[in-house]
Amino acid sequence: MITDYLNKRTAAKLAALITLASTSLFAQATPPATVDCSDLPSNADLKKALVTAQAQKNGGLGFQMWATVVNRDGYVCAVAFSGSNRGDQWPGSRIISAQKANTANAFSVPAFALSTANLYAATQNGGTLYGLQLSNPVETANAYAGPAEKFGQADDPLVGKPIGGINVFGGGLALYKQTSKKLVGGLGVSGDTSCTDYIIAWRVRDLLNLDNVPNGVSAGTDNMINDYFTDRGTGQVVSTSGYGHPTCDTAATVITSGLPVSIPFGPVNSQQ
Repeated sequence: MITDYLNKRTAAKLAALITLASTSLFAQATPPATVDCSDLPSNADLKKALVTAQAQKNGGLGFQMWATVVNRDGYVCAVAFSGSNRGDQWPGSRIISAQKANTANAFSVPAFALSTANLYAATQNGGTLYGLQLSNPVETANAYAGPAEKFGQADDPLVGKPIGGINVFGGGLALYKQTSKKLVGGLGVSGDTSCTDYIIAWRVRDLLNLDNVPNGVSAGTDNMINDYFTDRGTGQVVSTSGYGHPTCDTAATVITSGLPVSIPFGPVNSQQ
């Protein structure tokens, strides 16, 4: 009897400690009174650009897309989808798009941009940034907050909150104002192959006039580098540049390789 009593007391204390630790570790940070999104697109503007971009020839599967924009502090400013309703896109891609936006913003600086595609090779086993994906976890309380009916709308539950998360495949780009070259946040696009996500993100950024990238690892840009491959002689996976990304399909490879020429930085292009 005494042993049972002591075991119950120990279990109760342990449960209380676990609850306290969980509350301390995962309690949400108090958001700022106002989240500055003044340099970034509204939900309507983001959706318009996403719909236009998704309708172009982008390789991949031709699927509908999610897009998220965060400000320089990592707070979500807008979430949108390109389909008729939230179920027309992969549901999981809503949070992936937010992760991509967070990552591109988090690892770009005013004078140098890194896209999520540029991080792929370095974060693989043996790479110089291996383990980066674990460094900034997703804020799950924000990621899975409802109601679902508001997902992709102007009042999406993510808006005004940090999302966190690190994503290291194509679809995340830093946002720079064209007039001042000011780094104002990040854009994430998800819903198709990672290469097509990247192409559509590039188009969306151009349509939003936020593509004045000052420098990067890909010939002075943050373009995807298609040099990640398996060496037939050694069997080792290699990226000559160190910032490479796997290819997805032939059409997407051709498009990504030519993006700085077909849709150069500067005034909005025709998106043909």
